[in-house]
Amino acid sequence: MKQIQIFAGILILVFSFLGCKQNVEKVSVVEPLVADADFTITKPAEVGLNPQVISELIDSIQTGNYPNRHSLLIYKDDKLVVEEYFSGKDENWGDDLGIVSYNDSLLHDMRSVSKSIVSACIGIAIAQGKIKSVDQPIFDFFEDYQQFNSEGREDLTIKHLLTMTSGLKWNEDIPYDNPENSEIQMSNSDDGIGFVLSREMVEKPGTVWQYNGGTTELLAEIIHRVSGQNVHEFAKEYLFQPLGISKSEWTVSPATGTPAAASGLRLSSRDMLKFGILYLQEGKWNGEQIVPAEWVTESLKSSISRPDEGGYGYQFWVIDYSSGSGPLIIPAAVGNGDQRIFYDLKNKMLIVTTAGNYNQWDIENNASAILLKVYSSFTSNE
Repeated sequence: MKQIQIFAGILILVFSFLGCKQNVEKVSVVEPLVADADFTITKPAEVGLNPQVISELIDSIQTGNYPNRHSLLIYKDDKLVVEEYFSGKDENWGDDLGIVSYNDSLLHDMRSVSKSIVSACIGIAIAQGKIKSVDQPIFDFFEDYQQFNSEGREDLTIKHLLTMTSGLKWNEDIPYDNPENSEIQMSNSDDGIGFVLSREMVEKPGTVWQYNGGTTELLAEIIHRVSGQNVHEFAKEYLFQPLGISKSEWTVSPATGTPAAASGLRLSSRDMLKFGILYLQEGKWNGEQIVPAEWVTESLKSSISRPDEGGYGYQFWVIDYSSGSGPLIIPAAVGNGDQRIFYDLKNKMLIVTTAGNYNQWDIENNASAILLKVYSSFTSNE
């Protein structure tokens, strides 16, 4: 064993002198860095994944074919079959971190995957009786903003916020370094909640999908008002702690003085996977119902069509892919920079991946390409 370790060390030194397109911290596709009672570990072949295809994918990430990738975890048939970490350039909510060597415990920006966590908190709050239902009008919670409860805004419900069908005028389709971007305007305002609630109504609520991080901030503020806890405190007590997630960070928004609900959460990739497993198990963890099963179902199904391919659930994307074996509908938690939790419900599979490609929308070999590569590795597609 000691000879093997010495040989491995020599190989690492050789490769470091040769240089690679991407600095990589390699982790076995069979054994994780640290064993965890929450995960059963097995080999890809044991769950019907072609190990050669998976190995080729890992090699392609190592050589930079899938640029600046930081982690890849694949969970199938209740087993963790791939756990890989890499090194690359990264940020913390826009602050440059330089080159980071990732492992199974380091925190990573979730960006808009944060929205899916906020959604889970709303589902928990409804189950606790703190919120009546998704059909409750939002101005029930904003008595101090009644000056905006008119001109169609009085029809807004929690469901409209969850599904991004508020009808409020909002533009996040332009780059986030553009001062005309609505989320940037909200972040720079003195009152982020008032900024969102005062937006002009341009569509009837529930009819048109428009990406809107401001509505997520409203959802988090509702959590704050009904529980007395900000969304991070609430998530830690009722979501993270039951899942065994002990380490998290949530950047505070200068506009609200509370956690930046739309984009500020930081978790490890393993803890992203735990959240993914929770929804794959219809909201149960170790026999305990953490999130109502019906909430999980509604969250992961399309409530509204998006202008491009697919739909949108409760702060989850529903993405239509075309694979070699036909159409593939994948719910996903999606974050800027190519953070993803993909849910292949048909095959009982999760793919978790993180990267540092913030505000880069035209990368060809992105997380979706990884998903389709993994899907092509099934030894049998039924």
